[in-house]
Amino acid sequence: MALPAVHLITDRRLVPDLAGAARRALRGLPPRAAAIHLREKDLGGAELLRLARALAAVCRETGQLLLVNDRVDVALAGGADGVHLPSRGLSAADARRLLGAGKLIGLSCHSAAEVRRARDEGADYATFGPVFDTPSKRPYGPPVGLEPLSQAARLGLPLVGLGGVEPGNAAEVFARGARGVACIRAWLEAPDPAGAVRALASAANPAGSARLEPGGPRREEP
Repeated sequence: MALPAVHLITDRRLVPDLAGAARRALRGLPPRAAAIHLREKDLGGAELLRLARALAAVCRETGQLLLVNDRVDVALAGGADGVHLPSRGLSAADARRLLGAGKLIGLSCHSAAEVRRARDEGADYATFGPVFDTPSKRPYGPPVGLEPLSQAARLGLPLVGLGGVEPGNAAEVFARGARGVACIRAWLEAPDPAGAVRALASAANPAGSARLEPGGPRREEP
């Protein structure tokens, strides 16, 4: 399974109609070019499941992927293509036992040590950041920057750069070894969401669309 080049994280505080926003943003993309990340931490299980099913239907219509943040149970019940786990959440190995071999499993990472741990646990990919300054991450400290991304990318686990990523700087993230980019505001606040997503996808290095076998990538030592 190919790791999508573009990862679109939800925030219904910015756009309440997430299914409609996803349908507009994913219009005209090649199959599996993008993944919607359902990340609505304040929702209870029943509400989150309803939203997951609505987004899963959009992703099936458009040929894209749906990943659910943290909630393995919602991912299973909602027909998602995998989960994205927080750095202090369920381990990738435990999630794999629950989901099986056919789903993507990603972890949030902020350092090379966390990327190495995610790789060794059998994650398929990890997000890494924040790469650039972004308002939502300022309370946690400064951005990690591009050079740590380069170093972490050498560990062999496909990385998705996030934090302040937009069409104007996405090419820098791919040039430093990322296999994908993730964003919230760059797609939800864009005047032309489909155009913004296409611009993000076009920034990808063609050599960076790694083929992944769910269950963990090939491991390489630094």
